[in-house]
Amino acid sequence: MLAASAFSVIERRPAFAQSASPQSPPALPPAPVDLDALRPRIATLLDEARRLDTLETVIATRNGETLGERAYGESALTGSTNIKSASKCVVSALVGIAIDKGLLEGVDQRIETVLRSEFPQNPDPRLSQITIGHLLSMRAGLDRMSGPNYGRWVASRNWTRFALAADFIDQPGGGMLYSTASTHLLSVILTKVSGKPTLALARQWLEPLDGFRIGSWDRDPQGYYLGGNQMAMTPRSLHAFGELYRRGGVTEDGTRLISEAWIRESWIRRTNSVFNGDGYGYAWFLKELGGAQVNYAWGYGGQMLYIAPSLGLTVTMTSNESAPSARTGYRDELHGLMTRIIETVRT
Repeated sequence: MLAASAFSVIERRPAFAQSASPQSPPALPPAPVDLDALRPRIATLLDEARRLDTLETVIATRNGETLGERAYGESALTGSTNIKSASKCVVSALVGIAIDKGLLEGVDQRIETVLRSEFPQNPDPRLSQITIGHLLSMRAGLDRMSGPNYGRWVASRNWTRFALAADFIDQPGGGMLYSTASTHLLSVILTKVSGKPTLALARQWLEPLDGFRIGSWDRDPQGYYLGGNQMAMTPRSLHAFGELYRRGGVTEDGTRLISEAWIRESWIRRTNSVFNGDGYGYAWFLKELGGAQVNYAWGYGGQMLYIAPSLGLTVTMTSNESAPSARTGYRDELHGLMTRIIETVRT
C-alpha cells in the first residue's frame, strides 16, 4: 500500500546546497498562444521529420495542451521503448524525493555513509570524499563505466564493487566523467537506505502521476536495478514524467510528488558536458535552443525529453535504440527539430 506521506506536500529541506549557485527567479507564465493557428504549423514540422530515418515518435505539448504528436513507421506512442540514459533523470528524481523524505541527508552526504561495506580493501582515500551530488553531476572522479568500459563493467560479478574499485581519473568534484556507474551507485544507495528495490520506490513515489509507468528494467547480479540505463517506458509515460517537471513537481490535480526546490537545483549547471559543451546539472543537460533555455534528458540512440519552462513546452522524441546519435550528427538533428518547434511557438 502506498504510504499517505507520498501524497502530502513535500517539505523543503535545506539539503540541496552543494554549490553556491545563484537561484534563478521564478519564470513568468508563458504568454497565451492561439493553439488552433499553431497546431497546423507544428503538424507540418512533424510531417517533415519523417526524413529522420531512426525517429520513431514525437509528442509536443504546451502547458499540457497537445500541439502535435506522431508515430513513424510501425512505432506507437503507447509502445514500450528502452529510454536508455534518459532514465538517469528518473533516478535523479528519486534521489530528490529521498532527500525530502529524510532517507538521505542531502547532496553533500558522502557515499561512504551508505556504501562503506562495498569499498575495496585499502581503498583510495578519495572514495571517502565522493558525495551524492558528485554522482548526480558525473563528477565522482572515478574512471568511466560508460563507453569502452561499459562491457567490462556489466560483465563483472559485482557492479557496485567494480565501479568503486576503478582508478581515479580526476578528483571528486572535478570535471565531468560521464558514467552510468554513477547513477547505478545512486540506485544501490536508494535501495539500501529505503530497504526497497528502486523500481518499487519509483512505483510508490511516481506512479500517482497519471500516465507514468516503468515497464521492464534490468538488474545487476546482486538484484539492484540498473540506475541510468535499460529502462522500458512508453513515449507517453516519458512525456508524463517531463510534464511533472514542467509543472514544478505536481500532478495535474495538484498532488506534489517532487519538491520544486529539487527541480530548480537539478537545472542548475554543475559542470559542462564532455560530449558537446552543454551544461549539466543533476542528470539533466542544459542548453539554449531557439533563444529559449531548454533542459533535456538524452538517451543513446536519440531518446530525448526536452523541457522549455519559459514557453511551457514539453517535447518527447524516441528513436531506434540501437543506432548511435552523437557521432552521426543525429542528436543535433533532433536539437534542430526542437529548435524549429520553439521558433514556431515563439512566432
